[in-house]
Amino acid sequence: MKTAPQKPSPAQIRQALDDTTQRPRDLAASLGVSEADLLAARVDGDRVVRISADPDALLPGVETLGEVMALTRNDSIVSEVEGTFGGYRPGEHAGLVLGQGIDLRIFRRHWVHGFAVVAETKAGIRLSFQVFDAAGDAVHKIYLPKGAEASGWEALREALRIEDQSDSLVTDARAPVEAAILRPEVAAALRADWAEMGDTHKFPALMRKHGINRLGAYRVVGAPWARPLAVASVGRILDRLAETGTPSMIFVGNAGCVQIFSGQIGPIKTMGPWLNVLDPGFDMHLRGDHIAEVWAIEKPARRGPAISLEFFDAQGALISQIFGHRTAEVDHNAAWSALVEEEVARLSQEEPA
Repeated sequence: MKTAPQKPSPAQIRQALDDTTQRPRDLAASLGVSEADLLAARVDGDRVVRISADPDALLPGVETLGEVMALTRNDSIVSEVEGTFGGYRPGEHAGLVLGQGIDLRIFRRHWVHGFAVVAETKAGIRLSFQVFDAAGDAVHKIYLPKGAEASGWEALREALRIEDQSDSLVTDARAPVEAAILRPEVAAALRADWAEMGDTHKFPALMRKHGINRLGAYRVVGAPWARPLAVASVGRILDRLAETGTPSMIFVGNAGCVQIFSGQIGPIKTMGPWLNVLDPGFDMHLRGDHIAEVWAIEKPARRGPAISLEFFDAQGALISQIFGHRTAEVDHNAAWSALVEEEVARLSQEEPA
């Protein structure tokens, strides 16, 4: 019987860090460890300090630091938003951050390992707080601006410092991605309930009722609620958002955090497989070659239909969702809907008769 390869020791990880120019995420994968293991190996009580990952302790403190950059990612996309933390609302299972420019949904049980990090970069010292889940995968990172005054960050680091400052980490196995659950026998009932949804927040309950997951629901419910698009549709719609100046809401998340950017985006810059937004206050980096399945989704709501573009990787993991910019009063955004319909029509015209 095969045994799992032995995890490198902290000393071996430190040596690998000294010997490489790889990005931490890529180095961790090559070593068979998590990104959090790389940080733990460098814990020294000063440059890298283990801190409480409890969002109730961390996030109100970050609010006092002023302007920061919030980073949330998954395997296929990175969202970096500049702004301030504020309006933190804790919850037993989920919390909210509703600051100036920074809009987060927090799922606290995945906030497991925390670090305060002083990193030397080509642009100078960069201070951050970084949070990881039980498997050691990044949940959320908070960076102070380059050259920021450090005293507030240092005071918060000391308030959050935990007793365990060891250089090794115990992590759980990474949970596998749940493939699409297909239940064609519930199609009629699903369509009927979908038509009566009335509020997009009822969608999770609808999935539970029918024993189905997000991607399975889209495949089963069909048009007009869920219409498949081409992989290339994502890049084309991002280009059209930039060309038309149509404001949107771009959701990027993982199991522990969803980060929402709201506003206009600038021209898309393609670099190899990456589709990039490089705007003042907002950067997004999307691996276009990871996109395997794309859907135009309509959810009926009392404040007007909520139209989204949603795309998944080959394993069925949700990469991102894009909505038209919404307000507290209105879910519907006519300009955004027109861009989506434009892409649907384009593909219909391209299909052979």
